[in-house]
Amino acid sequence: MSEQNARVIVADDQAVVREGIVMLLGLLPGIEVVGSAKDGDEAVALVAELAPDVVLMDLRMPRCDGVEATRRIRSEYPATQIVVLTTYADDESLFPALRAGARGYLTKDADGDEIVRAIQDVMAGRAGLSPVVQRRLLEQVTAAGPPAAPQLPDGLTAREGEVLTLIAEGLTNAEIARRLHISTATVKTHINNLFSKADLHDRAQAVRYAYREGLAQPPGTSVT
Repeated sequence: MSEQNARVIVADDQAVVREGIVMLLGLLPGIEVVGSAKDGDEAVALVAELAPDVVLMDLRMPRCDGVEATRRIRSEYPATQIVVLTTYADDESLFPALRAGARGYLTKDADGDEIVRAIQDVMAGRAGLSPVVQRRLLEQVTAAGPPAAPQLPDGLTAREGEVLTLIAEGLTNAEIARRLHISTATVKTHINNLFSKADLHDRAQAVRYAYREGLAQPPGTSVT
């Protein structure tokens, strides 16, 4: 076998399915099956022994299921990638597997080309996801909507927060106006508003307030 071949372990609790996948993989170019496991515990043990490139992992198995096995393998043997190969593409199966560290996710109606492509993708550091899974992830992101804007203290608006940060950096009103592409009069309005909301009386208080609320870093402070 070529050194470029992907060394793969198959984990599935159903013997007929497992043997069928092993047989299919044996016919595919660039794949070398180095072992098979009937549950998650066996999969973890085989990874420890054989150091494969990829595990094709079923999810619903006895003793140790595919999600837990994925979590253990990715924690203990991070050089081995996981491609889930399962009957299920529902959220209760998909998202726990991805959170556990799976980089690929296929359903068992995938053909040989899809399996090879997913294996190659995860070995190259990409996600190896079936079109159905990609569509589900996109739907989830779209349904979630845009991220919520961060909440500023004392009801400050985003623009007032920007002005306050620039005050803490030592900028004058004219410099703030140039930085934000607004008029000096507008800068003064924002300052008056934020002073009123935060009960501030001068720029020195504003600077201390910005430091305390995390809207600016004191000079010499590094962000880690």
